[in-house]
Amino acid sequence: MSLRETQQTVDRWIGQYKEGYFSPLTNVVRLTEEVGELAREINHRFGEKTKKQDEAEGSVAMELADILFVVVCIANSQRIDLDQAFAAMMQKVETRDRERWKRK
Repeated sequence: MSLRETQQTVDRWIGQYKEGYFSPLTNVVRLTEEVGELAREINHRFGEKTKKQDEAEGSVAMELADILFVVVCIANSQRIDLDQAFAAMMQKVETRDRERWKRK
């Protein structure tokens, strides 16, 4: 599924609700919460803070998907085409970082 298709899927789902998208500020707060949940899961798996024995196993994949959902909501609410934005970002890093890292 392309980013455009992902954006369309989210837009159809959000379109079911009369409230529509949350405000950009609310979505940024949601994004921060989701990144915190990802950080917690990464810390439990790879850091020094282990989970409590009675704490359920989390999913890095689901936390990343939650973040993607909120990013798509922000993009949709601001009418940003993520395929175009991502292509522009890749062009920027490929140009800017061309000599930064050794290629294989």
